[in-house]
Amino acid sequence: MKKLSFLASLAIVFALASCAPSTKMIGSWSSPDKPSAAYQKIMVTGLTSNLVNRQAFEEELVATLIEDGVPATSSLTLIPVGSAATEAGMAKALETVRSSGHDGILTVALLDQTSETRYVQGTTSYAPMGYGGYYGRYSGYYGYYGAMTYDPGYYTTDKLYYIEVNLYDAKTEGLVWSSQSETTNPSNLEAFSHTFAGVVVDQLVKDGIISEGAKK
Repeated sequence: MKKLSFLASLAIVFALASCAPSTKMIGSWSSPDKPSAAYQKIMVTGLTSNLVNRQAFEEELVATLIEDGVPATSSLTLIPVGSAATEAGMAKALETVRSSGHDGILTVALLDQTSETRYVQGTTSYAPMGYGGYYGRYSGYYGYYGAMTYDPGYYTTDKLYYIEVNLYDAKTEGLVWSSQSETTNPSNLEAFSHTFAGVVVDQLVKDGIISEGAKK
């Protein structure tokens, strides 16, 4: 019974893991004119009118950048919401970014949201008892076969989110780096933004846009 309980628990863990949200990088691009030196301080801004989502993604990206040794700031703490809607407001916002020592501006935008239905194949689980498990009494023989279970196949719908992240040079306003990622079945906003931030920052390091400093 102990072995069966363990295997049953393990099956539950794998089942949960199979439907956990995942984020993967589809691709990234770096400008041939990007500075040779890595960016030292970045302001992060979400391009959405949903302030809850914007705050979640900005804060997770800022926290992940700082954790990797790169100073970063959420735009929500630096620029009043809606103040950059006009040309004059944008000019003032850029001046604030530059005067506060930021040399890079990281933007986050949702490109698309789709749903895909797929068929999940059924599985047969077999949890054998120890050597000689069913030899002896009938109850042991019955329990041996009771350890075999079948889960029928089923259809499930995956939710896919495609997000673009761009990094602009704060001084020239030129596009330096761009990436697109795909996230499947995010369970909640916190998990979504946390996983997403890790993937984006790892790609920034990989592409040489930022340098990974001393982690806390």
